[in-house]
Amino acid sequence: MLVREIAAHLKQSAKSILLLGPRQVGKSTLCSSLNPKRIINLADEASFLAYSKDHGRLRRELITLQKPSLIFIDEVQRIPALLNSVQALLDESSDLRFILTGSSARKLKRGGANLLPGRILLDYLDPLSLFELGPSFDLELALRLGTLPGICLDPKEGPDVLASYAAVYLREEIQAEALSRNLGAYARFLDAAAEASGQWVNYSKIASDAEIPKETVRRFYGILEETLIAVRIPPFKAKQSKRRVSQRDRFIFFDVGVRNALLGIHRQPLSPMEKGQLFEQWIILQCLYLMRSHRKDWKLSSYRTDAGAEVDLIIDQGSRLVAIECKYSRQAGEAQMSGLRSFKEIAHKPVQKYLVYRGDTRQKFSQGELALPYQEFFEEIFA
Repeated sequence: MLVREIAAHLKQSAKSILLLGPRQVGKSTLCSSLNPKRIINLADEASFLAYSKDHGRLRRELITLQKPSLIFIDEVQRIPALLNSVQALLDESSDLRFILTGSSARKLKRGGANLLPGRILLDYLDPLSLFELGPSFDLELALRLGTLPGICLDPKEGPDVLASYAAVYLREEIQAEALSRNLGAYARFLDAAAEASGQWVNYSKIASDAEIPKETVRRFYGILEETLIAVRIPPFKAKQSKRRVSQRDRFIFFDVGVRNALLGIHRQPLSPMEKGQLFEQWIILQCLYLMRSHRKDWKLSSYRTDAGAEVDLIIDQGSRLVAIECKYSRQAGEAQMSGLRSFKEIAHKPVQKYLVYRGDTRQKFSQGELALPYQEFFEEIFA
């Protein structure tokens, strides 16, 4: 098993933890490796039915355990009411600690879950990061198959597993969250959303392409976000600017391989245009994965003016802004800095400007921009 960057925090924290993440990112494997005293797997139908019928059973079982004890409850969103029992147990004993996992914040919200403010920490587990993969990392493979552990580590069977994930999980289980009788509408939306992953969202165009109302498109995007399948990157909010800054969101599927499987392009070599688009999305997702695993309270946004100037990602670190332009090219030049320079003029904080690319050398340009190989960029930002 690869060492996950969040593992040390899960093991050492004195607090109970709610660990959210999509299916197949490795939550169960990671939590089981912490040697909990008790594992309650609510994905197992027999366990689910037993605890659904008798919420008091959890308390009766756990008060008999020798203390201190670590308890692991998997897929807790299936029975949100169990969180009330967890709260009661935490109030009664400081010798019990819980790690709860879930793959749908939506189900927890809809179930009126008690998220135990002050008693439990919220963390996320994402697909594998560049650092976690280490020497086994292959950029071409990551852009095509993504970095879900069971897929990228098994390139022979991985494409079949990925196709099944897209078909069974996204098109059937997540479809159930759509609460729509028109299943065809959700399926058409999912294809359109995968095609638009990483782009600034035009709700009207997607509504037209999927032949569904615009408000339904907005609702479906909300479902993808709440079920952790897509990440919303909001527009950068300029304090004051003479330029008209676009206020459109961007949505990116949580793993580029999952996006490719929905479009049926994960088994074949990618075109140069596809590689360029996916490299940008992969860089953004890696920043998100590393922010979460390093517990950075930073904010992400994107910048685009009506005149067409763009910056792929803005990271607000509090004291400064990090502006990132992603290029699949192995070369870097002054012509690629126009978006970064446009952003610098409207930023309200100090800005560090980066071009992240596939080249081998670190370069500094005339207005202070740095071009960094992508590995070196991640090491510099997340050291």
